[in-house]
Amino acid sequence: MVPMPSAENWLAARGWQPFDFQREVWQAVAQGRSGMLHATTGSGKTYAVWLGMLDELLRRHPPARGAEPLRAIWLTPMRALASDTTKAIAEPLRHLAPEWAIGQRTGDTPSAERARQDRRFPTVLVTTPESLSLMLTREHAREELQDVEYVVVDEWHELIGSKRGVQTQLALARLRRLNPAVVTWGLSATLGNLDEAMQVLCGQDVSPAPLLVRGKIEKNLVIDTLIPPDPGKYSWAGHLGARMQQPVVDEIAKSGTTLVFTNVRSQAEIWYQLLLEARPEWAGEIALHHGSMDKATREWVEEGLKQGTLRAVVATSSLDLGVDFLPVERVLQIGSAKGVARMMQRAGRSGHAPGRASRVTLVPTNTMEIIEAAAARRAAQAGRIEERAAPEKPLDVLVQHLVTIALGGGFRAEELFEEVRGAWSYRKLAQEEFDWALAFCARGGESLTAYPDYHRIAQDEEGIWRVRDRGIAKRHRLGIGTIVSDAAMQVKYMSGSNIGTIEEGFIARLRKGDCFFFAGKLLEFIRVQDMAAYVKKATRNKGTVPTWQGSKMALSTELGDAVLEMMQRAAQGDFFEPELQAARPMLRTQERLSIIPTPDSVLIEAFRSREGFHLYVYPFAGRHVHLGLASLLAWRLASERPNTFSMSVNDYGFELVSAEEFDLGPVVDKRVFSTANLLHDVLASLNSTELAQRRFREIARVAGLVFSGYPGQPKSAKQLQASSGLFFEVFRKYDKGNLLLGQAEREVLSQELEISRLRATLARLVRKPVAFAELKHPSPMSLPLMVERFREQLTTEQLSARLDRILKDMEQSSET
Repeated sequence: MVPMPSAENWLAARGWQPFDFQREVWQAVAQGRSGMLHATTGSGKTYAVWLGMLDELLRRHPPARGAEPLRAIWLTPMRALASDTTKAIAEPLRHLAPEWAIGQRTGDTPSAERARQDRRFPTVLVTTPESLSLMLTREHAREELQDVEYVVVDEWHELIGSKRGVQTQLALARLRRLNPAVVTWGLSATLGNLDEAMQVLCGQDVSPAPLLVRGKIEKNLVIDTLIPPDPGKYSWAGHLGARMQQPVVDEIAKSGTTLVFTNVRSQAEIWYQLLLEARPEWAGEIALHHGSMDKATREWVEEGLKQGTLRAVVATSSLDLGVDFLPVERVLQIGSAKGVARMMQRAGRSGHAPGRASRVTLVPTNTMEIIEAAAARRAAQAGRIEERAAPEKPLDVLVQHLVTIALGGGFRAEELFEEVRGAWSYRKLAQEEFDWALAFCARGGESLTAYPDYHRIAQDEEGIWRVRDRGIAKRHRLGIGTIVSDAAMQVKYMSGSNIGTIEEGFIARLRKGDCFFFAGKLLEFIRVQDMAAYVKKATRNKGTVPTWQGSKMALSTELGDAVLEMMQRAAQGDFFEPELQAARPMLRTQERLSIIPTPDSVLIEAFRSREGFHLYVYPFAGRHVHLGLASLLAWRLASERPNTFSMSVNDYGFELVSAEEFDLGPVVDKRVFSTANLLHDVLASLNSTELAQRRFREIARVAGLVFSGYPGQPKSAKQLQASSGLFFEVFRKYDKGNLLLGQAEREVLSQELEISRLRATLARLVRKPVAFAELKHPSPMSLPLMVERFREQLTTEQLSARLDRILKDMEQSSET
């Protein structure tokens, strides 16, 4: 009898030897254990889990029997990853089980392929969390999914901290209900809280216990900095950006294929134009890639990267995740990555194969980012990677899931309650909360009882909850998912060909003839028609750059601590790191005019100017926390003595400015940093109702209260906002017990203000001694905060003149 070909034999036939961690995963899979594999990018994680699963499937279901039902699901967070993953796992399948089909099911899957899958699912399916949830709405979902034996969740670090991760948890809980023996594995390259992340993925009280495998292979990670010449004594956000144009061009010119990462789409558009401006002959050799561009263009760029035909690509997080671009030799990160995990993830886009070095070069756009670059390298070498926590029982996702399961064959309430509690995020879900969500789906809560559109589920004569209305079913399927973005408009040429999408708010500000850069092109706006913005190629040389809504990335705790440690070395006279040497003029000026911040104390500066009285505090906790802290301190100071404050924040600290002098005593003695009555004071210090209403827009859409429109007939941002705002006001007045209102408030605190991190920051500030400096002139640490505030008040020309005057005054004072 000829022995069955095994996955390991398949590897050997290609001259490949498995790593020890791959064998460890294969053994665990053979024992029926779930788990998580944490290994560097490009180390072979895909084959570590897939070949182990494939071996077991071959043993249990000999291919000679012919086609098999759906046995394995591979979940990926991005559609772009689905094609690469499908190719990778299809290769051994084609040799070892050619009778078995493999397919993809994402939002990009052609209708003909979907129809084929509707008749019979393939044996192996690569899909996304949203498409898996859609599969759960199918009438015969139970029969179609009960044979699934394996689930792989790729890039788990990308999902765990979001509602998409919660959606994944609920889908996995459903699959475990259909087949309690299903084995689940997660893949990740950058996570700090590995044990908790594995528990969130694999569920609670699992037997046999899940296994955490750390894939340790020798992989060289090179992190260096493109240091600007003469960064100067003072710097502010973007100060060095344009000055880095030529150094970046020079690095690309002497390298192989290069990925140039920026943190936001508008910055990517700007840097693409900067590269073309410096080297026009590179047209066609460099490209732009971000999520708002047309899918066909993005695919062309991705193929160019894979084939090595592109010299460089300027990209955002749209290329962060594990698509294999083997020709990429190095990565340039424009500005700070703001987190160690994000930097390492982007570094892994280069040298994406076992044995090849990954290299990321950090390109600072201000002097503090030069110090941040050295800190990020040290943190990465020490393995100080950020943790990611799963959201706690978001009820909007639960409401959506109840309707999903009601569509997919229906459910009994007591059974689904236990199933949902098997998902980590709902492990503390109370029966009363589940009952409220059930009643909300059935009747629309206390205030929507009279409206049939919100009676989405009903019990049949057997006590099973189902969706009876076809219109409700159709709208629900169209609205499944937790990715909520502002309404976007298609951008099209007059011929009708598509360029991409831009947020409606930007288009609304344009007049006919206005020019703007988008998708690397200079376009002239013509008109809006049928929710599309029509444009033509511009003949002028200048245009604006679109801005997309969304908060800036905030500095992580781990990176903030590492920056303070770097500054402490400088305070002690240690400038050994090349980045510290470059930042030395700024650090020495800070030391002369004030104090260099260190981890052992909290720096507080005070300054009097023609504007009034300035207070500067530097917790190094990131801009989101600093916004909450600034609002809190302003409110507490004004409570003691009525006053009005202006504020500005950045990742290192915040500024409070008042025309009237105020008592610094409560700040210096740290009374204002108390955590007592924190929740009350934070909500009182902000327009919490406005913040909660803004957050409720997302909740209303996830929970199915607001419908975004049918394909080809989308609703405008104004319509969506009006609808969600109406629900918010109705619930506040007539349904005060509506739990979605409480969720909106909790999300404001946890996500926009990072209340747990804010509390921890206050506790640290109380423990530390104060290093107080009264300034005669703005310090290098305080000037960037001034600039942040000036930018909201002044034109670019006025800001430039103001800065020139400030810098001239400071230089003159330093000479006397």
